[in-house]
Amino acid sequence: MSTPGHNLPPDPLDALAGIEVTADFERFRQRDDIFTRAFWDPGVRSKQTDAFFASYRIDATPRKGEGFQQKDFALRNAAWLVSDIISNRSAGEGVREGFQAPIRADTPVAPVQVPVGDAGQMAAEIKRVAKFFGADLCGITAMDPRWIYATQVDTRDFSEAPVDLPPGLGSVIVLGHQMDAPLVQTYPSALAGAATGREYSHEAAIVMQLAAFIRNMGYRAVASMNDSGLVIPFAVKAGLGEYARNQLVITPEFGPRLRFSKIFTDLPLAHDAPKPLGVKAVCDICTRCAEACPVKALPFAAPSAEVTGRSAIRGVVKWTSDAEKCFGYWAKLASDCAICLRVCPFNRDFSKRRNRLWLKLALSPLRRLALWLDDRSGRAKRLKPRDWWAG
Repeated sequence: MSTPGHNLPPDPLDALAGIEVTADFERFRQRDDIFTRAFWDPGVRSKQTDAFFASYRIDATPRKGEGFQQKDFALRNAAWLVSDIISNRSAGEGVREGFQAPIRADTPVAPVQVPVGDAGQMAAEIKRVAKFFGADLCGITAMDPRWIYATQVDTRDFSEAPVDLPPGLGSVIVLGHQMDAPLVQTYPSALAGAATGREYSHEAAIVMQLAAFIRNMGYRAVASMNDSGLVIPFAVKAGLGEYARNQLVITPEFGPRLRFSKIFTDLPLAHDAPKPLGVKAVCDICTRCAEACPVKALPFAAPSAEVTGRSAIRGVVKWTSDAEKCFGYWAKLASDCAICLRVCPFNRDFSKRRNRLWLKLALSPLRRLALWLDDRSGRAKRLKPRDWWAG
């Protein structure tokens, strides 16, 4: 199959969003995602990676290390349950909903459309509904075909398949889901993985409910999690945050402590604009995440278009991780690792005034002082899993 992308036009909002695409740009094939490669690529797949995936079922192998005992795996796997039910319900057809294919609609589009006279008002109402269903953040941007996968996969044999998105969906609603802060502080541990699993289960429910609301309004809506396209460019374009060295989106509300989902729709909606705050200037001089990475999978250098491996998108100037090293460490742990998230200076509770003051300092020319203060605060220290259990 071809990899379209060379002739796709740039977006006028790219510069504001901090997106730089080169002439070598290629749309990403989901088959090359490191998690998908772990099922078909002998260079990634191993007994250890198979055991990693099996551990998310009842096959976890507890060990003596704190945070990796049976109750830790039990909480993590229970947190994933709702997401797993959705993602596995069409497995017999080679469709893993929310991960390697869009979430299938459970409700039809109403035959009569609610008229929309004011796209701005409708956008405000969608954000209100998203919040009602439980989303912590909501932004809206235009569909950008560059970030839609060139192909997705049939999970029966991991062959390439067309991306199952109908034409004419002009807007992307991006939803942010906050991860539990105390659990994040216990990374690396299987216990911490419950913070990830809980939000995948939350976002599965929320994105399906919001999409059902739109369909009941008479418009098309495709619910999506990790499938169909790269969510980070859409989140940045929707004004939710900025891309960081640790490969995450930094938001002013929750720092990097978020999962994202999305809805593709033809509901008339006003679009948000990117909101650069100055995060890149901090990441330019901050390498806490790269220093803390156990396998040195994160870059110390400036953003570039250098491709570190098959799982990196081509033709985008950005900070890019070594996905093979990163996932290899996950497999060794038998759980996800987000040390880079825990140590990020933006990983703070911004509902507290002192952290809002720190954010203001970090986003000013006094950013080095902010980093110096962060180093001395003890904020990034790992919380012992037994202390989390003790409450």
